[in-house]
Amino acid sequence: MIYTVTFNPSIDYIASVDHFKIGRVNRTVKEILFPGGKGINVSIVLQNLGITSTALGFVAGFTGEQIKRQINDYKIHTEFIQVKNGISRINVKLRSDEESEINGMGPVIDDEALDQFWNRIDQLEAGDTLVLAGSIPNTLPSTIYRDIMKRLDHKGIMVVVDATNDLLVNVLEYHPFLIKPNNFELGEIFGIDNLTDKDEVVYYAKKLQEKGARNVLISMAGEGAVLVAEDGSVCKAEAPKGKVKNSVGAGDSMVAGFLYGYFTTKSYENAFLYGLCTGSASAFSDDLATREEVMNLMGQFQK
Repeated sequence: MIYTVTFNPSIDYIASVDHFKIGRVNRTVKEILFPGGKGINVSIVLQNLGITSTALGFVAGFTGEQIKRQINDYKIHTEFIQVKNGISRINVKLRSDEESEINGMGPVIDDEALDQFWNRIDQLEAGDTLVLAGSIPNTLPSTIYRDIMKRLDHKGIMVVVDATNDLLVNVLEYHPFLIKPNNFELGEIFGIDNLTDKDEVVYYAKKLQEKGARNVLISMAGEGAVLVAEDGSVCKAEAPKGKVKNSVGAGDSMVAGFLYGYFTTKSYENAFLYGLCTGSASAFSDDLATREEVMNLMGQFQK
């Protein structure tokens, strides 16, 4: 079973406004409301590709109930822990001549709720896959990803980590199956600006591999992606052709596509291409990638 963890899920309200003006009454021309959070996005895209998963995390208040309802609409199994204080986040994303975002705070995760989470993590079994994705609320310890991996060490669980800076670097000693920074996040780790050359990206990805990561997948937005795999292979590709409509969820979709490709073909090259095309399919859509959209883009790479 694949499990995804979203510590601070949200309701994402995307409002499109023609020529937004500060200090004026602006009216939307289009609105989208969906459950947000990197782990949730991974679960949704996996479901679209035909792979089941269980979404874990914390929810609170009326917004938390809405998040659960919307995820259940995708036929995704959820085991969210109910938090007593606060409400789950509402994130507002404004699309106009420029894109702007206002992200909510989220609830206070108390010790009782955290103990319930640890009890659930302890039930994972050998052969399971756990996806840890996104930032963490400030009410949780900054070492939470590392603590999870330490707790699961030697249990035969494949862990995927999509996070930034110390959240990512601190887990490497526990040999995550896959990590997926983008090229800018990779550069931040090593203090390098403008890391856009794929050969350079490979060089620094291998350094993360030396620190413990088994497979390093680097997304590079419109420039494509790079994979340094544990079998010694290196994959590099340009992005598929298409018009970018929405960057939200593209990286999470890449993770889901990689897992789909790996579990269905056992090939790192195929997993890489599925990841690349799934991330691009979400970027080319107003919503998250569908199976049909992914397969259409995969056609660009078929020989």
